[in-house]
Amino acid sequence: MVAAGNNKNGSEATQKSSRSNWRNYAVMAVGVVVVCGAAVVVGQFSRANEATTFEPPANAVGPTPTGEKLALPIRPTVPVTLTVYEDPRSPQSRTFAQQYSATFSQLLASGQAQINYRLVTQSDKTYGGSGAKEAAAAAACAQDQGRFRQFMDQVWANQPAPQQDGFKDRALLKKLAKKAGKIQHDTFDLCLDRDQRQGWVNKSQQDYANSGLGPVPVVQLNGQTLADPTTQLTPSKLAGLVSKEAQRVAATSPDTGADTPSPTATP
Repeated sequence: MVAAGNNKNGSEATQKSSRSNWRNYAVMAVGVVVVCGAAVVVGQFSRANEATTFEPPANAVGPTPTGEKLALPIRPTVPVTLTVYEDPRSPQSRTFAQQYSATFSQLLASGQAQINYRLVTQSDKTYGGSGAKEAAAAAACAQDQGRFRQFMDQVWANQPAPQQDGFKDRALLKKLAKKAGKIQHDTFDLCLDRDQRQGWVNKSQQDYANSGLGPVPVVQLNGQTLADPTTQLTPSKLAGLVSKEAQRVAATSPDTGADTPSPTATP
């Protein structure tokens, strides 16, 4: 009889222990759900914040009149600065970029000039959508890895008709990054998907809109806006202007006792 009583007591104790364990598991499960839910909220807030935060891509230069670094330089620290405003979705920018590509490469190779690229998104307002903004942000992500020009070459070679707004598709932009080569794709994809350069793109467009420069493409030589490159300027004329400006800057270098004008990347 004593043994039977002991068995009964043991069974009741086991049942109580089991119920207690299930309560603990339930509390733990609720805690995990709460923590996971909080993590999702924090993650969403973080991504939304990154989309509006102004964070220039690597090696961006400035300042603009308002102080932001909005230009993406190729070959800095030379006396002549070309500032080129382009819109990734604009057919006119594409034609210009392809027409002047060889000239730009020659100027860079000669050491006569650096090129500061300014990306704008006016075409999104013209055609509707967000393709220019997405492509500009992707180009800034490529700039973080030193592959801006290579990425933009792919943008120009694969630019959809502007009415289609094809660049709003981030899968396409990621494919272009692979074609550009030597881009660490996990880093690029994270930059693009977390909208890390959207705030910078917004600032660049705002600065351009406030400048009153008119439609892109726009080319400036040491801060002076040149004639319309689509109708009044040619690659050979541009090369001549750069050469003339380089000689002028050299003639007014500190060695001659005159002040050297500081190159500027902004209007």
